[in-house]
Amino acid sequence: MEKRVVVTGMGIVSCLGNDCEVAFNNAINGVNGINEITNFDTSELKVKIAAQVKEFDASKYMSKTEIRRQDLFSQYAVYASCEAFEDAKLKDINPLDIGVIIGSGIGGINTFAKDLEIGFNKGLHKIPPMFIPMIIPNMAAGNVAIKLNAQNHCTCVSTACSSGTNAIGDAYKWIAQGNAKVMIAGGSEASICPQGIAGFTSLQALSTSNDINRASIPFDKDRDGFVISEGAGILILEELEHAKARNAHIYCEVVGYGSTCDAYHITSPSGTGAINAMKLALKDANLKPKDIDYINAHGTGTPLNDKFETMAIKEVFKDCLNDLSISSTKSMTGHALGAAGAI
Repeated sequence: MEKRVVVTGMGIVSCLGNDCEVAFNNAINGVNGINEITNFDTSELKVKIAAQVKEFDASKYMSKTEIRRQDLFSQYAVYASCEAFEDAKLKDINPLDIGVIIGSGIGGINTFAKDLEIGFNKGLHKIPPMFIPMIIPNMAAGNVAIKLNAQNHCTCVSTACSSGTNAIGDAYKWIAQGNAKVMIAGGSEASICPQGIAGFTSLQALSTSNDINRASIPFDKDRDGFVISEGAGILILEELEHAKARNAHIYCEVVGYGSTCDAYHITSPSGTGAINAMKLALKDANLKPKDIDYINAHGTGTPLNDKFETMAIKEVFKDCLNDLSISSTKSMTGHALGAAGAI
């Protein structure tokens, strides 16, 4: 029999705030986290807006040496994980009972771009020694494990925009199957850089509007793409009896998870993958469509995603649609890629 799994801690780094209470209050009050890009020159870029993290101070949880040796996406993950760990009030836990699964779609693209420029300008022998450790996507999970002494399963899920959600789902199953008592799980991304903006623009995935209030408009008839975002979302998942034994505050229970691939196209969805994933999640949770109150949609604002996601929801929930609330918080947060689902 599978173990029951609950959420006992949360941490966030986002354009809406680097504290869960602040970010949540901003979200429910409709605060727009999108603004003009200020971290670099955008004169050569068609897109000049993004949902940037603001007032981020990695030194709250990290030393100067740790900061210097980690790409920004890893710093975001460590910060949010420490915040979640503190929120869960975890202490005196056997390190072998604590694991980490943190997803990232792209990893250390800031470091990759910066250090390759050094190599081109000064010679490849000048590429810094931490180049590889700073760019690989699994280093967010690795650095979190080191920071919090988590010695159980430690891995990275890199499944593009579903990375953070898959990481949480996989961590849930890892505990449910009795392999760990506690899992630090979520996603982290820091892809707001000239190369990231240019790449997604060339892919025709980004909105071409630079109006911060009309660029990220999921499900709107005038939608034309997403607004790139960044940050990290981390949950502390815990086996129910373990949480109860230490009198932990329990936010909610995780009861079902479904993950599929529609095996259709590199960017365009067919809708079947989403249909099957939702059906699997309902089956795993032993729930019916009528039991669901709310869907936080992927809702990127791209014409095809929103169309096929809507079709998939209609196919799964059919006659229950009138009792179902649906929204996409990306209207306020933009699309944080591998961190989006976790945030």
